[in-house]
Amino acid sequence: MCGITGFLWPPGRPQVQDAPTCVQAMMSAIAHRGPDSQGHWVDEEVGVALGHLRLAIVDLSPAGHQPMVSSTGRYQLVYNGEIYNHRALRTELEDTGKAPEWRGTSDTEVMLRGFEVWGFEETIRRTQGMFAIALWDREERKLLLARDRLGEKPLYYGWQGTGKDALFLFGSELKALRTHPAFRAEVRRDALVAMLRHGHVPEDLTIYEGLMKLRPGEMAEVSLTAPGFARKFYWNGGAIAAAPRGPVPTDAEAINQLEALLLDAVGNEMMSDVPLGAFLSGGIDSSTIVALMQHLSNKPVHTFSIGFHEARYNEAVFAADVAKHLGTHHTELYVGDTDLRDVIPRLPTIYDEPFADSSQIPTFLIAELARQHVTVALSGDGGDELFGGYDRYQQGAALLGKLALMPSQLRRLGAGAVRALPATLLNQLIEPIRATPQGKEPNGQRLHRLANYAASHNVDELHRKMVSVWRFPEAAVIGGSNPPSILADHLPPRGDLGVIERMMQLDMLAYMPDDILTKVDRATMAVALESRAPLLDHRVAEFAWGLPLHMKVRGGQSKWLLRQVLHRYVPRELIERPKMGFEVPIGLWLRGGLKDWAAALLAPERLAREGYLDPVLVGQLWSQHQAGTHNWGHQLWNVLMFQSWLEMYAD
Repeated sequence: MCGITGFLWPPGRPQVQDAPTCVQAMMSAIAHRGPDSQGHWVDEEVGVALGHLRLAIVDLSPAGHQPMVSSTGRYQLVYNGEIYNHRALRTELEDTGKAPEWRGTSDTEVMLRGFEVWGFEETIRRTQGMFAIALWDREERKLLLARDRLGEKPLYYGWQGTGKDALFLFGSELKALRTHPAFRAEVRRDALVAMLRHGHVPEDLTIYEGLMKLRPGEMAEVSLTAPGFARKFYWNGGAIAAAPRGPVPTDAEAINQLEALLLDAVGNEMMSDVPLGAFLSGGIDSSTIVALMQHLSNKPVHTFSIGFHEARYNEAVFAADVAKHLGTHHTELYVGDTDLRDVIPRLPTIYDEPFADSSQIPTFLIAELARQHVTVALSGDGGDELFGGYDRYQQGAALLGKLALMPSQLRRLGAGAVRALPATLLNQLIEPIRATPQGKEPNGQRLHRLANYAASHNVDELHRKMVSVWRFPEAAVIGGSNPPSILADHLPPRGDLGVIERMMQLDMLAYMPDDILTKVDRATMAVALESRAPLLDHRVAEFAWGLPLHMKVRGGQSKWLLRQVLHRYVPRELIERPKMGFEVPIGLWLRGGLKDWAAALLAPERLAREGYLDPVLVGQLWSQHQAGTHNWGHQLWNVLMFQSWLEMYAD
């Protein structure tokens, strides 16, 4: 795991300062991603600069240093990630007589030789791993970029300037691009709308005009001789999910096949020349990964959990039970509200652009804990999207099933009638019958949300509503509108996918890379910890999508097949319980310990001066939240994360 950055400039374009100084400044901005060594390569005659910061994991010697040149001298490579099958690729090159005289044992060197022998796209297709790659082809004078199939590693890019002054920037984080003297990007208002809706900047957008991010499974080409930017998918997750399925295995065959595949993936991802451990929540996904790690290890695996003093949020007790059963070396950290809130001032720096999934806070704390003991940590990320884990999947399917029994016009009229009643009135009517749990949305607000769901015409519309924090965020952004969206405007093929699988497909394409994996990458890289997710091995994803739904969701139980593998290692009674997750009581904090901090960021005169958010609308949400008639905690948190980011990065 590392950090990469660089830039291209056309011949004759004057530099604000010399290229080596520029690229070193860009590298310094993301130095946390690679504390072990750094290097850069510049060809000022051609107009290219590459920078790399190394977190040494495999081949700790100088032979793994980047930027690395290929054996023929044609390619210069900077790359972030790990190629887990690099030894097999090395052997293939050797067996076919196409190996060079190896300088070391790094995966970087193997990839470079692969590019020379097989070409860029074919080498990428042969890999198993996570990566963001920038490869300079000195012969054809073009830059080749690629991102791993499921989006574990980020890669941002974009042109700055126009005409002959145009310059191409790229990097692992936006802060590297911001450092370049040519950076002039402004806040993109439709991206801000999307951020308020989802809690993150989605898909290929960034918070800045003119800057984008490469999508999972995407590769691109930039040439100084033919300006432009050509993109294509070398692996299309949406199409794979919708593809016709082959023969259906028996339950026993499927369990055996998944176990064998996961054992291979976990074994590959335990490859490391530095201390390695795992995050353990005690849930299905992380417990499965840890169980397989311990099965493959000849010594106790180091596991890490975070605990909360409130029982309804605390999974640490379950993690401890699983760790004890498996015999891991377990470390846990219990945190309180003060510990969590102390992280908040650091969030704009850690996450680099507005990001508002509140589980970002405990995620950072457990990464910080793990880094005190190990350099690599495996996680269970990906299980929900691939094996049907989120509650909204079955809830959405049940709701659409019931709504199908009602005429669509009657359904919409009923939903409109409910929404027409003030939430405060609904609260007064329902509260004596069903009291609102502390910190949850009041009954009237909840009914309005459900009525909005009930007005959905199809699964795609319902899913968009269910993953939206804010119903009409464009109203809150001055001059804002909804941006073009892959999920809203260019939906992937559905094929024969049912309601649950369609939601899983959409989450795999957007929510998982843009929220979950972004959160994990920034939290772990902020402390120079490499996170790996064996469930995101693309072979596991392809296998999961080749199975019928009843092997993922059966009898109302999610992740059925994954559970069967886990039951071979951990007793059912240790893991069968309701899903919890990293929930943070944002709504309560905004009425308590964070009230003054939030009020200052949301002050009407401040919002008016900045000119991005409607002071009246934001003020209404704030007043209603403080009065307790609504719980706008998550909506306000999205606003506050933008405001915190703006405070740090606005010129």
